[in-house]
Amino acid sequence: MAKETGAIAKEGVDVEVLTLAANVAIPALIAGELDAIQISAAPVLTASLRGYDVVFVAGLLNTMIWSFYSRPEIPNVEALKGKVIGTDRPATPIAYGTLVSLKKMGLSPKDVQLFPIGSSAQVLAALHAGQVMGGISSPPASFQLEKMGYRSLTSILDVPYQNVGIVIRRSRFDELRDRLVPLLRGLRAGIDRYYSDKSFAIKVISKYTKETAPEALDKSYEFYRRAGFRRELMVSEPGVQGILDFLSETIPEAKKAKPSQFFDDRLVKQVNDSK
Repeated sequence: MAKETGAIAKEGVDVEVLTLAANVAIPALIAGELDAIQISAAPVLTASLRGYDVVFVAGLLNTMIWSFYSRPEIPNVEALKGKVIGTDRPATPIAYGTLVSLKKMGLSPKDVQLFPIGSSAQVLAALHAGQVMGGISSPPASFQLEKMGYRSLTSILDVPYQNVGIVIRRSRFDELRDRLVPLLRGLRAGIDRYYSDKSFAIKVISKYTKETAPEALDKSYEFYRRAGFRRELMVSEPGVQGILDFLSETIPEAKKAKPSQFFDDRLVKQVNDSK
């Protein structure tokens, strides 16, 4: 929204927007190939706990957006046991969301066969092809699944989570701050336009998701309107803590970590103070 409305350009920031998978974005950021990435917290926390200097400087969406779907022939959670479930590699958002979904359904990874296929698009394709019997999905793809008879076995929208936010290398904070402040102002303007101009927002959703069905686009807009993009751009401390609790099962350092060590809100406060 910030790019398509011209809000970023209006702030005088030259931004090139690239689309990358989560497992590629973090290494590219660390290697200095990118100045900033928009990504959810699971891979950011994992990288930070392993010693990389990545840090959130803003939060944009502080809720999970996934539901877990099974193919039509899988009627309930019990029937899911022993079946192949599509997911992504460890420490990626899809992997985290899949494991949270399993836990909410009362299942453990040992109850199913986790198949690390890749991104949400790849999980969706495998679900359609019958290669996997279940996986997580978000709008607008999830609405198409429901229309085709796939079953929503659980939603994890109510689980505390730090979804997408702006992440940089902490060592470049001072170098980037003069460009990040106007970028954040542009993002905030994009959020404002999302809530005030539904028809334009739907056009942007269609452009970036390649969805064309009017009903799915309308449902997607309303879904994210309810989920709530955060104009104040703050990171969710409960959301970060939830991920730390989850990661502590495999990364010992996560047990003693505090949410505050994974974000720096000085720039957000500067933007918010300027109204």
